[in-house]
Amino acid sequence: MSAEQTDSVPVGTVRPRTANFSQVVTFIAIAGPPLGALSAMGILWGVAFHPVDLVLLVAMYIVCGLGITVGFHRLFTHKSFATGRILTGLLAILGSMTLQGPVTQWVTDHRKHHRLSDRPGDPHSPHLHGEGFLASLRGLWHSHVGWLMSTKGMERGETYGKDLYEDPMIRWIDRLYFVWVALSLAIPFAVGALVGGSWGRGVEAMVWGGVLRIFLFQHATWAVNSICHSFGRRPFSTPDESRNNWLLAPFTFGEAWHNNHHAFPTSARHGLLPGQFDISWLTIRGLERLGLVWDVRVPSAQVQRARASS
Repeated sequence: MSAEQTDSVPVGTVRPRTANFSQVVTFIAIAGPPLGALSAMGILWGVAFHPVDLVLLVAMYIVCGLGITVGFHRLFTHKSFATGRILTGLLAILGSMTLQGPVTQWVTDHRKHHRLSDRPGDPHSPHLHGEGFLASLRGLWHSHVGWLMSTKGMERGETYGKDLYEDPMIRWIDRLYFVWVALSLAIPFAVGALVGGSWGRGVEAMVWGGVLRIFLFQHATWAVNSICHSFGRRPFSTPDESRNNWLLAPFTFGEAWHNNHHAFPTSARHGLLPGQFDISWLTIRGLERLGLVWDVRVPSAQVQRARASS
């Protein structure tokens, strides 16, 4: 199931390159949040920043971010636990509100990444761009943001996503992707306007709890692709360059325990070793205790020892 190759450019099983419409949307999603962040720093800082803005920034970052880490990643991509239809739909919507693409696109890209991790065909490996310092920089750039304009969405079909396309609810949520994007900005705007009592305060809250929050979480997620395949420790033996990076772990809700994840992709828990804080796992564990999720998969201590690096 590996992708064909044309020179050094991986060819997808669905389309030979990232679709033009996807490139336009991705460019807006990449360029828009930084412009909003610069606006916030240059215009609003010290003039229009209130406690409600900070609360919205943190709350939206956490709730929508868990839609990616718990939902898109651990549930939809790797099926590390099971849950009911309401929570499935909610996680799909929350993940869509991060502006990282629809469920089917995100999941099929990530499944391909695991299938071909750090080998030709991996959508965002930093290690396929030649030798030397400049090649390493090109690789880091590609794995962080460059791939979004070149190899993103090439597997959005049944090869890597048959189960998703067979689910009518997921297809419906995908079709309404831009509704969830709008909602991601409308919620902080509405809260800010209600609390502050003016349209201006709504715009202010939208900048902090919407635009800046999207910018921060996007780069935290992309850093898992770039930094966590280049810098960090490898306690488990894997055939790729996945690494644990403790500095990124809090901001990615445990996703930066990336070597652990590549050693045990279907594990609902990424922070497997002592001291590895994993907010996504704590969320899943809490939902399990409430009876909202079940069939939670975690490798036994014996299995972990068998994969430990010598």
